[in-house]
Amino acid sequence: MRKFVNTLVIIPLGVFFVIFAVANRHLVTVSFDPFNSATPTVAVTLPLFVVIIAFTMFGVLAGGMATWFRQGRWRRAARQSEADARQARSQLADLRAEAARSGEQQRFLAPVQGGFYGSAGRDKRGATL
Repeated sequence: MRKFVNTLVIIPLGVFFVIFAVANRHLVTVSFDPFNSATPTVAVTLPLFVVIIAFTMFGVLAGGMATWFRQGRWRRAARQSEADARQARSQLADLRAEAARSGEQQRFLAPVQGGFYGSAGRDKRGATL
């Protein structure tokens, strides 16, 4: 199923890029000199599709990096929670091992959900106690 979905997406995307490249193969000059537009110091002449695809890739990478940096606190919180859970599991294992060594059978009563008269503190007729 996954191969089918990948094929369904990748093949049309590849066809689109080939058509786009053929339609936009004219050369353009990209200048990085804002002061001299007639004879720029730093300029590159490339096909238009290369410029567009390169800047699109740059935008995707920049957006991915920005998202990754903004989610740093959530990753840090997840790491801290995982460390806390690991510590709690090891403490529980130590307590169980200690209880097994001592040979004591401790019975823990389940907590009463609502006291003597139900969960809302009322008797059978609904009077508040």
